[in-house]
Amino acid sequence: MTQRHETYLTGYAEILAEVAGTGRRLNRDELEERRLLGEQAAEAGHTLRGLVRGHLDATRAHWPGGAHGPGTTESVLAAVAQAVDAFAEGYERAQQLAVRQEEAARREFIDDLLYGRSDLGRLAERAERFGLVLSRAHAVAVAQGPEAYDDTAPVTRLVEAALISRFGDRRILITTKNGQLICIAPGDEDDVLTHFAKQAYAATDGSRVAVGRPQPGPGGVVHSYEEALSALELAERLELDEPVVRAADLLVYPVLTRDRQAMADLVLSVLGPLRGARGGAEPLLRTLEAYFDAGCTAAEAARRLSLSVRALTYRLERIHQLTGADPADPVHRYTLQTAVIGARLLGWPGQEI
Repeated sequence: MTQRHETYLTGYAEILAEVAGTGRRLNRDELEERRLLGEQAAEAGHTLRGLVRGHLDATRAHWPGGAHGPGTTESVLAAVAQAVDAFAEGYERAQQLAVRQEEAARREFIDDLLYGRSDLGRLAERAERFGLVLSRAHAVAVAQGPEAYDDTAPVTRLVEAALISRFGDRRILITTKNGQLICIAPGDEDDVLTHFAKQAYAATDGSRVAVGRPQPGPGGVVHSYEEALSALELAERLELDEPVVRAADLLVYPVLTRDRQAMADLVLSVLGPLRGARGGAEPLLRTLEAYFDAGCTAAEAARRLSLSVRALTYRLERIHQLTGADPADPVHRYTLQTAVIGARLLGWPGQEI
């Protein structure tokens, strides 16, 4: 038994002696004292293995072998088991509390980091504890899957393990927020975010991942995070097929909708007449989308829509008749394509604008 463990064995020898003399079991106060000593030992950073060994050493040293009374070897061993069990319970209770406190501190830090609610200087100090150096640029990737995930979800642990296995300690932080998986990585390590996207897609049975641009300084994380969230929303509204979207590739869309009223006017002015078509505007709007996505190649657009080239050509002619704009004319094409993008961003014709 080491000297540093003696503090946590206070009263133990006396308990053994009394049990040997009376055969009684430990009472409630004695058990609670053992638990409190276990908590103190855990808080002091001692290992449970070493502390249990200390109890066994003390048991041998103070074994009441010559005592006469109703106590038996069996009762003494039962008392030892009670004492060690209560001590271990207190030790584990302290560890569980420490884990909960650490988790609470981590969650508070994540909330402050992603919402920008804390003093940036203090935030940078706290970040070191979680492996981030906020003086560097950081980029954030956000994965949105078919379910909501939290930090304890198997998917979260699986993705985190995959990244640690490949990249080790590269100051990467995997977390969750609002049911989404989030990866925060140094801005110059795009391979980390690419691998995160791949792993999240596989682990969630098909998710969409958005990657924000690298942003510098303590406030860079929240800026990149907000970009990633906006990219996810844009991808959904535009009905993009790509599983991974990058904010850097979508910068034109916020520009187009910065003046919402002007965009609404363009959509209604250019595409409004399509509502007069049989079946409404939606089929013709999808025809324009497929045509532009196919590089204005009628055969490819027809294939994507499961139409004949003749049927597609008829639809394009009908659009020309209704709007006065010819999709095949380069002069008209830009206006039509911008209006189509605006329609998707504003949710037209499904909702009034």
